[in-house]
This record gives sequence, C-alpha cells and structure tokens, in this order.
Amino acid sequence: MFPKKDKHTLGAKCEMYIITTLELLLEASCAYREEKLELIKKANTKFDTLKLFIRLLKDLDIIDDKKYFELQKRIQEIGKMLGGWQRSLN
Repeated sequence: MFPKKDKHTLGAKCEMYIITTLELLLEASCAYREEKLELIKKANTKFDTLKLFIRLLKDLDIIDDKKYFELQKRIQEIGKMLGGWQRSLN
C-alpha cells in the first residue's frame, strides 16, 4: 500500500497503531466489565492517532484520494463501533 520510501517510516507507524488498537480491543473483549471501559478508551485514543497519521498520508501525497476515501469509509465504520461499545458501558 505504501511506496517503498515511506514503508518503514509513516507506514510502519500506522501498522503499529493498528496492531496496538487491535490488541487493546481483544483485551477488552476478554476483560471484566470494570476494565473494559478503560481499555476501550485507550483503544479509541490509539485509533484517533491512527486517523491523524492516515490524514497525514493523504496530505503528503503518500496515498491517493481513492485509497484515502476508502480508508475513511472504514475508519468511520470502526469509529461508530468503538463509540457504540463505549456508550454501552457508560
């Protein structure tokens, strides 16, 4: 997905945030109710940072508009799921 020159910089950073978010969500899915909200909040923070990096990818023309808009659709969907899970625990 990333050009070779960006694969080990911003691309690696994005991959790290994706993996961290997934790890936190997996941990939350197995946690007791009292711990779930805190883990989901942490995952949401990591996910928000990932969204900033993806925006940076577009602004630096590392990814084209088509890829960016496809990612944005998926990001919005994931964000809605995260928000719903967080609201259900409040």
